[in-house]
Amino acid sequence: MAATTTQPVQDGIHALPPREKWTPEARKRRDLYAVVPGAPLLRGEFGYLCVEEWLKQGFPAEYASKPWAYEPFLCEGSGSHGLGGLGWCEGGYVPGFEVKILEDRGDTEVEQDWVGRKVLYFKGRRNGFMPEYIDHPVKDTKTWEEQIKWRLDPATPSRFDARWEESMVRAKEAAARGEMIVQHLAGSGMYLRAMMGVEAMLLNLYDQPKLIEACMERWFELADAVIARHQQHVTLDEVFFAEDICYNHGPLIGPAMMRSMLMPYYQQLLINVKRRQLDPIRHLYVQIDTDGDCRPLIGFYEETIGMDAMSPFEVASGCDVVEIGQRYPKLVMKGGIDKRVLAQGREAIDAMLARIIPAMRARGGYYPMCDHCVPAEVPFRDYLYYRKRCAELGG
Repeated sequence: MAATTTQPVQDGIHALPPREKWTPEARKRRDLYAVVPGAPLLRGEFGYLCVEEWLKQGFPAEYASKPWAYEPFLCEGSGSHGLGGLGWCEGGYVPGFEVKILEDRGDTEVEQDWVGRKVLYFKGRRNGFMPEYIDHPVKDTKTWEEQIKWRLDPATPSRFDARWEESMVRAKEAAARGEMIVQHLAGSGMYLRAMMGVEAMLLNLYDQPKLIEACMERWFELADAVIARHQQHVTLDEVFFAEDICYNHGPLIGPAMMRSMLMPYYQQLLINVKRRQLDPIRHLYVQIDTDGDCRPLIGFYEETIGMDAMSPFEVASGCDVVEIGQRYPKLVMKGGIDKRVLAQGREAIDAMLARIIPAMRARGGYYPMCDHCVPAEVPFRDYLYYRKRCAELGG
């Protein structure tokens, strides 16, 4: 008698559900990642730093905390479900530092934030501008161990509390709808600079390599443990690193230093994640998010960690998604809409979108979004126009 094989359950965890069970946004998302030429484009936005000004221009106050939900913006669900626990612009501290005011300077105040930095803010304001980071907690091995290391302990019980259990239920429900399950985490650029500051981080790569090694070992230990717990419940579709390792003229850290000091931890983490997948044939996408000029690192990340996706392609730093998309035809690309042009009027908006969206839709694998948060200089009514044109051109 011939042996029979049991097909995996198509629950989104052990195998993908049938396409007809996917939500419309999940279909768009998976077609985006498959780089399907001509597929309708997802509609969404990076973020908003403009709401305070827009409220003076007629933007409904009830959407102030969730501008993407304002129906005339024509945004839609992302077709994905994000998993956290590992930080984003900072590491996954549990517990965080006590947030408190350290100094009153009249119109400004110095605050200790939740990751131990001393930050200069305008008094009473925390959003809509770039604050000044005055000091960071990690100076050397002693301050690393006393201030930070224990906050990144994967065995801390409160990491996996009732809220975490609820998040796993929601993740399973999303997987059954065909949504991509995405693990977000702070990459080395974000993680190290939040503890040390940019300049000290760069100097420490040379002056205190053992400190960097200790920090990255803890980064790996925490990320591997948290993701392993998530993978007991779901199959991951993507690992999304918040990196910010570039500035307006290129990488902050050269490829040789990245290859020796940082990439071994990424590579081992991804090996472990792939080995644990409940759906062993599912492709695991890898995304890097970095502001600045990312072009010198695209090939590097593809070679070292198999990067599939990148964002947000900052135009002011020389990133042209049409040009980059031609050079890297299989790269999933999100961003590349020049936020500055949205403040230059409708004729300029039309010219930009006419050059980018038809070409990138024909290519496939593109998600049009601003190359960072929408700034306050963008008029509310012109932003509405931009969203309408994106929907018309993107299908």
